[in-house]
Amino acid sequence: MKRKRFTEEQIIAVLREQEAGAKVADVCRKHGISDATFYNWKAKYGGMDVSDAKRLKALEEENARLKKLLAEQMLDAAALRELLNKKMVGPAAKRDAVAHLRSAMGLSERRACTIIGADRKMIRYSSCRRPETELRGRLRELANERRRFGYRRLFILLRREGEASGINRIYRLYREEGLAVRKRRSRRRAVGTRAPILVEARPNARWSLDFVHDQFACGRRFRVLNIVDDVTRECLAAVPDTSISGRRVARELTDLIGRRGKPGMIVSDHGTEFTSNAILAWSKDHRVEWHYIAPGKPMQNGYIESFNGRMRDELLNESLFFGLDHARSAIADWVKDFNTARPHSSLGYQTPAAYAEVLAATGSSTAQIEGSAPPPVAQPAPQGVTETVEALIAAG
Repeated sequence: MKRKRFTEEQIIAVLREQEAGAKVADVCRKHGISDATFYNWKAKYGGMDVSDAKRLKALEEENARLKKLLAEQMLDAAALRELLNKKMVGPAAKRDAVAHLRSAMGLSERRACTIIGADRKMIRYSSCRRPETELRGRLRELANERRRFGYRRLFILLRREGEASGINRIYRLYREEGLAVRKRRSRRRAVGTRAPILVEARPNARWSLDFVHDQFACGRRFRVLNIVDDVTRECLAAVPDTSISGRRVARELTDLIGRRGKPGMIVSDHGTEFTSNAILAWSKDHRVEWHYIAPGKPMQNGYIESFNGRMRDELLNESLFFGLDHARSAIADWVKDFNTARPHSSLGYQTPAAYAEVLAATGSSTAQIEGSAPPPVAQPAPQGVTETVEALIAAG
């Protein structure tokens, strides 16, 4: 800033000379100023003494400082408005915000960092990590093959191929590649007290049955009868057809028992196929306990409901079926993959077939000690609402 030639005290002294009777021209010649400068001084400082001039100077400085603060505050507010729709969580997002403020508003790096509260060292930091191109490519390939798999199951698949990276690195690459599976979750509601029944950790201890519905490309609907082992989580059968009656269910169960053995208990809802005379007679003839969940409580049959959700999410919603033969072959391939290749989170990310082999080879007690999966616990109806085949037969 250029230094003034005359201070306020000197200016007031010059004005006092003219007020004492000296001519303006003589005063201007004496002090080397123009007439315009003299009259400007007189308009600004006329009638003042030295203290008034100092007070005026202080007010002008204060006013200039307040104007500067106001301008800076308005600039900060404008910068924050520029970032209203930007998410500033994490170093990368803050780097983008600083770059945007510098390009859009012409702010300095220091000022932009002050506005968003970022450290300049963090803004200038550049990553030294390896690009990991091959691992990223393989992760994208697996995610494209299994579009509904999250990073945990993709990590298990990579580990099977010999990849030594930890789950934290896989998760970072999974997020950076934008492979996250978006899933709408329903609101959790309180379900009250339940009365669980402990099931022995062995195959065929308990089966669950339920139907899942879909339609062909032509619009015709079909249904799939799913049968799941609650202990090993294996899908024992998935029978698609346009119509499945109670007799058909009984026939499928008879064939399944011939291949696998008789279950200790079967659980289902109150569907008309499961409460038909054919099923009641079949249960009585084969001496298999049939347990019906409480009406309107699908969570009491949680294993088959979870399986139905996985089937719909990973197969039915991802496929377009052109006929019954196409649906049967696609569902059979998916069931085989589910049992032998797909990692199951409830079994410590083992496959159901591998977990069943462990149970068969070592026994339930050893499997519970060595295996990472907890012992299965079924969720039946609470006491007082349980219905069995004998109760339905007695009721007619």
